[in-house]
This record gives sequence, C-alpha cells and structure tokens, in this order.
Amino acid sequence: MYINITDKKEAENKGSSGKLVHYLEKENRTENRNEPENWFNGQRQDVEAYEVRRAIDGNRAKLGRNEAKFFLINISPSQKELAHLEKLYGQQGMKEHLKRFTEKVMDGYARNFKREKINGNRDLLWFAKVEDHRYYSHRDAEVKQGLKERGNKKEGMQYHIQVIVSRKDITGRFKLSPMNTSKGRNVEHSKKMGQFDRVAFKQSGETFFDREFGFDRGLKDTLAYANVQKNGNLGQRQQMDLLIEADREAGRGGTFLNELAEGVSRGDYDPSIDITDQVAKAMGGLLTDFLDLATPEIDIVPDQEPRRKKKKKDDDRGIRR
Repeated sequence: MYINITDKKEAENKGSSGKLVHYLEKENRTENRNEPENWFNGQRQDVEAYEVRRAIDGNRAKLGRNEAKFFLINISPSQKELAHLEKLYGQQGMKEHLKRFTEKVMDGYARNFKREKINGNRDLLWFAKVEDHRYYSHRDAEVKQGLKERGNKKEGMQYHIQVIVSRKDITGRFKLSPMNTSKGRNVEHSKKMGQFDRVAFKQSGETFFDREFGFDRGLKDTLAYANVQKNGNLGQRQQMDLLIEADREAGRGGTFLNELAEGVSRGDYDPSIDITDQVAKAMGGLLTDFLDLATPEIDIVPDQEPRRKKKKKDDDRGIRR
C-alpha cells in the first residue's frame, strides 16, 4: 500500500485548485466513457468537478498568499492488494470498496492531527476520485531504457485514488497541515502549531486495509519493513531481520509479527534489548535452531589460559605503553 501526501512544489497548492481538478478529470476526457467518473467524499458519490473547485477555493479565509490552500493525497494499492479485492468483490465491486476504504483513510488523516473536534473524515473538507490507469513518466526505468514511451499506459490493474483535502477543516476555523513535522513530543508547540505524524498516518491505512479485507501481508511488503530499511539504525535493521527470519522459518507469525515490525519501525524497542522473547510469543513458540539466530554460538576451549598481550616498546628509550 502506497499512501503519499504530495509535496507542495508539485501540487501548486498556494492558489486555486482549478488546475489540479482539471488535471484529475483527464480520464473523463480521454477514455470515452458512457458516464463520467464522479468525485466522492463521506457524504456524496456524485460530486462534479466544478463543485470540488468551488468548495476547496471557497474555504481559504485568513490563509496567507504564500500558504498552502489544499493538499493532494495519493492512495495506491499494490497489484497484490488489487488482485485480492477483485477476488473478493469482482471488478466493479472493488471500486465501491476502494471508496469506502478511502473514507477510513481520511478518518485516520483527521485523527492524526489530535485536535479537538477533528475526529473523522466528516470534520474535513475533501473530495476524491478513483482513477483506472497509470502512465509511464520520464522517471520510470522502462522509459529510460527505451522499452516504453512516456505517456503509455502501465500494464495490469492500476486503480488508485486521488484525494484533494482543504488546508482548513470543514468549518473553516482550524488550519490543518500534514506537512507539520511535530509528532507531539513538544506538548506546548503541538498545542499552538498542531502536529502530524506522516508515518503513523500511512501505517493506519495499511493496517485498516489488512483488517478490513483480510489481507495476509508478508513482512517484506509492510511499510514498517520499508521504513526501517530506508531510515532505520543498525539495531532496528537487525531486529527487523530477526522478524523476517521468524516469518520465513515458521510461517505463522501473521498479524502479531507485523505489529512487532511496526513497533521496531517506530523505535519502540531499544536496539540493545533482544526482542526474541516477544517474537517467541508472536510465533507461539520457536524452534531451537531459530533461537540460535539471536544468540550466536561461541566456541569455548576448556582449561586454556588466555593469551597475554606483549607490551610494545614505544621507542629505544624503553618507554612502555
């Protein structure tokens, strides 16, 4: 599951949302559909493009000229996740479930601010659209290698959701910025400026998808694993390797192991503390050979006195060190 909040430099979000709304209407212009794909939110499924632009642009009171007016959130299930949804609900039914999933993602977005009266998606002003296709860009390896041309459609199922959410809540009273890097550790600062933990927000979407749709996610497909590989310290990477080995060896860790991996990603476990006992609980008991992974063997030679290091002379004057 890839969930990303687009950087303001790419979204051009300091002015009107009209240009972005027009861009996100591209499939309605190019796919020759019998009926257009409408926008939706937590209240309606038939919102038209002009309503989106008018609502977002009309909710910007007391925002400075150089302040962001809205943000773009991309929700992109993986090929495995989409195949799982198709198996459960069919091609048409999966779209409707993706819309309901988007509402839950936006619930997580709202709660992540930890602001009074901002408790769910209905406290936000947002609109979303399901897109059917993705297109190759100059950044894709296939284009760089000359295998595909820029603008070609990507193969396979490519359903994803684009969400435009206003900088201000639905009442227009509160500024809500997911670009605020505070995570609540400085209480006074968070009260004044707000807070948002982007990793926690992305994790909430992945966790909800797995629980809502019964998706069995391997540890290597989790956000926690990717985050530790990219940003983790040596201790966190070692702990993650232990969890991956547990998942591979016994194959029955499931959700519990994934939750441990999330804890490692958040830094909940001190790298100096062995988490083998917690892994053992997750697995319902591990084999002895697995436990050896956390405790390397040490060859001990009995009745052997340790060698004494010879003292080296520092120079010809006989000074020892």
